[in-house]
Amino acid sequence: MSMITEDLPLAMRIADEDDVAVALAPLEAGDEVHVGGVSVRLADAIPRGHKFALRDVAAGAKVHRYRAPFGIATRDIAAGEHVHVHNVKTALSGELAYRFEGAQVGHDVESRHSFLGYQRADGSVGTRNELWILPTVGCVGRLGERLAMKAEAIAQGRIDGVHAFNHPFGCSQLGADLDGTAAILAALAQNPNAGGVLVLGLGCESNQLDALMARIPEARRDRIRTVRAQSEGDEFEAGIAAIEDLVAIMATDQRSEVPLSALRLGVKCGGSDAMSGLTANPLIGRMADAVTGEGGSAILTEIPEMFGAEGLLLARAESEAVFDRLTEVVNRFKRYFLDHGEPVSENPSPGNIAGGITTLEEKSLGAVQKGGVATVSDVIDYGARITKAGLTVLEAPGNDAVSTTALAAAGATLTLFSTGRGTPLGSPVPTMKIASNSDLASRKPGWIDFDAGAVLRDGMDAAADALLDRIIAVASGEPARNEVNDERAIGIWKRGVTL
Repeated sequence: MSMITEDLPLAMRIADEDDVAVALAPLEAGDEVHVGGVSVRLADAIPRGHKFALRDVAAGAKVHRYRAPFGIATRDIAAGEHVHVHNVKTALSGELAYRFEGAQVGHDVESRHSFLGYQRADGSVGTRNELWILPTVGCVGRLGERLAMKAEAIAQGRIDGVHAFNHPFGCSQLGADLDGTAAILAALAQNPNAGGVLVLGLGCESNQLDALMARIPEARRDRIRTVRAQSEGDEFEAGIAAIEDLVAIMATDQRSEVPLSALRLGVKCGGSDAMSGLTANPLIGRMADAVTGEGGSAILTEIPEMFGAEGLLLARAESEAVFDRLTEVVNRFKRYFLDHGEPVSENPSPGNIAGGITTLEEKSLGAVQKGGVATVSDVIDYGARITKAGLTVLEAPGNDAVSTTALAAAGATLTLFSTGRGTPLGSPVPTMKIASNSDLASRKPGWIDFDAGAVLRDGMDAAADALLDRIIAVASGEPARNEVNDERAIGIWKRGVTL
């Protein structure tokens, strides 16, 4: 039996109200643990990232972490016992009614940092000057990839790259499902990182090229070219000609110093573990606060991973209209689950559970920390683009590919992606992976851009300063790991029937 003290950061709790602490290293049954002024002797071995009770919790009582309940005890839990799926269950069931308590008071903004970005004619700023190839339909997706490979020589040394984003949709879709595909593609075509866009159509698809282009304001079309494959004698030759035209225009673009307020920061988590809510997500929240505090924009999504924690965001709504929109989106997403015969709590994933996350409420309470404490200034639908500074909540599911794509379509020019278990996935924009623990960062250096384990070693302030410096460097042109690995892809939310 070993004695573990606060001199060694082997367990942590967030607040005095919490019933549990999280093991930061494997702990043995019989260990006496001192954490947050509380001393307990462990009744069970506790894996790293898992929770143990700091006080007795009666069966049927709420169990608290992050100052909020994350589930219901299914039996009596004694201090020192392992707290997980075997003795705690979700309290989520369905839609809820909410009451507006008053507008969140905004804060003064001050520009203190800058980066080197590409200023666009509409006033937006890109962190990259890339040519994106977007197919209206999966039938020409491979054509786009072939064009991108051929165009590498044309673009070399003149722009930041040519990338094609294949997908299987755009035909055999109906109604709102087809509309969502068209909305996402039209919004992606307007991302500031795309200094030029080639939209490839087939000709007979449901997602017609002309209708898609009509979604893009006339003022934004000067750097967009289209090719309709069925109308061309040689569609590949036509595509290359369009790329050469765009590259010639884009080659004149140069980086210039712009304030941090020009950054549009997407925030996301995936492959989470119990450490995500202690290190990486709060650290990302500090970055969202830093950007919005200087007048910039941050975008928070993954609506199902707000279930059980939406009250924290509702309390920060800028106005009653924003409050009402957020309640509408949250309840609409819950109804989406229920209408398909699925419980709203069908989360966390097996990997999340293995990492120590017990219920969706717990996952959500950790996940919403990525939004920091910024005022929620807007709530937008899937496929919509941000129009306001501050924190925008974006409708999209938790799926990594779909939500990172939705962030890029909304206008994110750089995304922070926290992970406790690791993933190589990247989106159309730089997708910086923030490891929740130093073990992951050391095992997968090819995936990870920043080790949030530094929060435990150096403190939150020092880690935040270091991450902000890294963000500014990547925004100014240094490649994120997903870019080094050529991990760029899109995922589109498929919600309807397929013909």
